[in-house]
Amino acid sequence: MSEEKTIYCGNGQKKGDTWLKASICLDKIPAEHTFEYQGKKYVKVNINLRDQLDDYGNDVAISVDTWKLPAFSDLSARGICRMYLSCAVLSVWHLVNGLG
Repeated sequence: MSEEKTIYCGNGQKKGDTWLKASICLDKIPAEHTFEYQGKKYVKVNINLRDQLDDYGNDVAISVDTWKLPAFSDLSARGICRMYLSCAVLSVWHLVNGLG
């Protein structure tokens, strides 16, 4: 399986222990990484705290989550498939109940 290039789409700053302030550039998000749910568009992102500030004083990096479920032929055991299905059901439950 090949490693996809990270798609950086935003950055920001840590303002407190529980507060991050960031911006996302929607033009940097490829359409194939967006999805629609109940008529609204979404994108999954990874938010990482940097060890050092960048040139603009940002210590938060945001990238598009490009992970995809591997093809069934790539899975080495049926148990792995069951695990992915359980995670998918839990994710949908969170979305339906407003927790995702």
